[in-house]
Amino acid sequence: MTFPLRIGTRRSKLALAQSGMMQRAIGRALNVPEAEIETAIPLVEIVTTGDRIQDRRLLEVGGKALFTKEIEEALLAGRIDIAIHSMKDVPAEQPDGLCIAAIPEREDARDAFISRDFDSFDALPFGARLGTASLRRQAQALALRPDLKIEMLRGNIDTRLRRAAEGDFDAILLAVSGMARLGVTEHIREKLSLDAFLPAPGQGALAIQTRAEDIDAPLNAQWVAALNHPQTAIAVAAERGAMTALEGSCRTAVGAYALIANDALHLTTEMLSPDGSARWRRVGDLPQPTEADARALGQRLGGEVHASAGDQEVDPATLDG
Repeated sequence: MTFPLRIGTRRSKLALAQSGMMQRAIGRALNVPEAEIETAIPLVEIVTTGDRIQDRRLLEVGGKALFTKEIEEALLAGRIDIAIHSMKDVPAEQPDGLCIAAIPEREDARDAFISRDFDSFDALPFGARLGTASLRRQAQALALRPDLKIEMLRGNIDTRLRRAAEGDFDAILLAVSGMARLGVTEHIREKLSLDAFLPAPGQGALAIQTRAEDIDAPLNAQWVAALNHPQTAIAVAAERGAMTALEGSCRTAVGAYALIANDALHLTTEMLSPDGSARWRRVGDLPQPTEADARALGQRLGGEVHASAGDQEVDPATLDG
């Protein structure tokens, strides 16, 4: 492969911020002068189906793959050379011919509580309106507070923050990582507990995707070695292993989070009923983990959860608008 290395990205403000970070990191890893990075490694903006549809939940229109499908098609067709995704949007299985080449160091994986009038989740009054389009966040919130009224909230981060500030909701929930990358963390009232609000698998991490045939090309090998963060990659492998076993999608309320400390991996994974009335969880530890072993642990724990929980998939036809 040679320059230019074209990076495919969604057009949202957050996606462009994340892809710009990776554009600069790849350029520096390849010793490209700062003034030449945007020319040598240009961003190619791609509008995905998930970006075009803003008035419905993802589970009603095809799931998270709607944020990656057009970008992956461009990669396979050779219109771009690299794709940057939020890891939590990447389906469990890679399309034939593509691979995740690198997973950079993870941002904060927690969920953020944002509210104009209330300082914390626990401070919400009875029957408060909570805005989210995430089935996981809905179920976790209702598990703690079944009195809450969950209302659908889609749109980019700026739109969601504006609606919260205007009082359309008593509170909303967002990923801390996206707010940090956009530099808008001043809106966070509370960073929610990783135990009560177990994140989506891969939340806070990015995936850098390439064609499988190009993975060992000299230019790729150089930036992959520089950008891949082994501990994050191992933790994400465990979480995505659990997601695979749980058949995790936008139609199921699934969480998984792995942490590596003292050369050991600790994984927690769960599935919830959509209304939060039931919660099935497993935890496990793995000393000196490899990616393969971490993925296997995730698959085992996820399988145990799934066996206990059964089918908790939501039928979109049962949802209110």
